[in-house]
Amino acid sequence: MVNETMVGLGKKRSVIREIFEYAKIRSAQIGKENVFDFSIGNPSIPAPASVNETLKKLIEETDSVLLHGYTSAQGALSVRESVASSVNRRFGQNTNANLIYMTCGAAASLRISFGALWEEGDELITFAPCFPEYRVFANGAGFKFVLLPSAVGTLQIDLSVLESAINERTKIVLVNSPNNPSGVIYDESNIVGLTDLLKRKEKEYGHPIFLVADEPYRELTYGKEVPYLMNYYDDTIVCYSWSKSLSLPGERIGYIALCERMQGVSDVYAAVCGAGRSLGYVCAPALMQYLVERCGEDTSDIGAYRENRDLLVGGLRSMGYDCIEPDGAFYLFLKSPEEDEVAFCERAKKYELLLVPGGDFGATGYVRVAYCVSKEQIVRSLPAFQKLADEYFK
Repeated sequence: MVNETMVGLGKKRSVIREIFEYAKIRSAQIGKENVFDFSIGNPSIPAPASVNETLKKLIEETDSVLLHGYTSAQGALSVRESVASSVNRRFGQNTNANLIYMTCGAAASLRISFGALWEEGDELITFAPCFPEYRVFANGAGFKFVLLPSAVGTLQIDLSVLESAINERTKIVLVNSPNNPSGVIYDESNIVGLTDLLKRKEKEYGHPIFLVADEPYRELTYGKEVPYLMNYYDDTIVCYSWSKSLSLPGERIGYIALCERMQGVSDVYAAVCGAGRSLGYVCAPALMQYLVERCGEDTSDIGAYRENRDLLVGGLRSMGYDCIEPDGAFYLFLKSPEEDEVAFCERAKKYELLLVPGGDFGATGYVRVAYCVSKEQIVRSLPAFQKLADEYFK
């Protein structure tokens, strides 16, 4: 009667969303101030003042028919020109408006890109830990999803593991840096090794292997540079979102950018447009398009995330917890004090600490802590973390 795969996805939310919904219930029961919800990557820092100022100006000064009407399916030309100009100026590229596709955020960018590239029998490779929805997006497009372990200790790409796994059916290698859930940024040497390997494999197999970069956290860094992958590899697709940089996750605005040196780039762009059409993802929200055209390079107060990171990492390490210090994003990957990270997260609930077990990210034995919360919440949560630590370390 209905698609059973979709029934399954609908009946079981991602573990992140399950805990997020549980937090709402507990907040209603005991008060939000008594619940330490570290489940979801929902920015607590407000959008920069330029966002509301620009929105007000757009509403007051722009014809409402234009402002709230349809744009071209792939996005308004002026907006795509603005995005292309920004990419070229910031990263030394030579892309253009006809290689930019405006989307409803990075999730739509990924799903459209996967739909554009998939052919029967294709495989997609990515690296654990990773955002759990990658598997859903890849399988939904038809890909066989291949999840590889990262290098122990550093969580950089393990090139020897990748070389063993890559084969003539590999169509996409998907990377996410800064990484959700670890906050790790791939070193330039790691990216050079990755792209050199892909170039060799393209020659060996005689077809493109596309490098897809999921970049919603690009601007959220703490001093370490994020290599721009088009500068290293021609067959690159960048999937971007302003959800984190402008603190606009609910507005759903992002883009797909193709490297102008890509093999068969005009056909790939046509496939992107076709996939967007097939999925019904045409014409991203017009008001948000015109917003990012005017203030898309602005950012929220990234320094507040750094302060949260330092406070949390320092506090947890002093209690005996083992964690990987993030280079970017706003997630902390914490090693579970017991082998079963799900059991650890359940025990944490006793102290109203809501953490996400790492199994769905492909990394058992770890939990994710989303520190995109108020500084006050972190300060108030530390005694709870201490009580939890005392159960394991004393």
